[in-house]
Amino acid sequence: MKIILNTVGILAVILGVLGIFLPLLPTTPFLLLASACFARASPRMHNWLRTNPVFGKYLRDYENGAGIPLRGKVWVLIFMWGSMSYSIWRTDLLWVRLLIVCIGTCVTIYLTRFVPTMRVQKSDR
Repeated sequence: MKIILNTVGILAVILGVLGIFLPLLPTTPFLLLASACFARASPRMHNWLRTNPVFGKYLRDYENGAGIPLRGKVWVLIFMWGSMSYSIWRTDLLWVRLLIVCIGTCVTIYLTRFVPTMRVQKSDR
């Protein structure tokens, strides 16, 4: 099971890093998946992910229950709905459009209602 979790974690990190550069590929869900896999299978890889200078702080804050800054939530929603709108515009299948809207709505509700909004102090900016 550790081999499977480590493999999924490594693939999730790769997809998450690609998501930084590719506009339609999300970053955060893949990094959260990688963190969850490594937490169960490899403490060394989990520590590496949490101490990474690029995205480690965001993972630590999320995992510690501090949440996501309001600015981060706003940007996530803007980019998510922007890319979903493009996908809706590009498809002719009604069921695909409805599925995309349903997924986007569920993610929006989850992000706004269930993920805590972290208070950012002036010294953190």
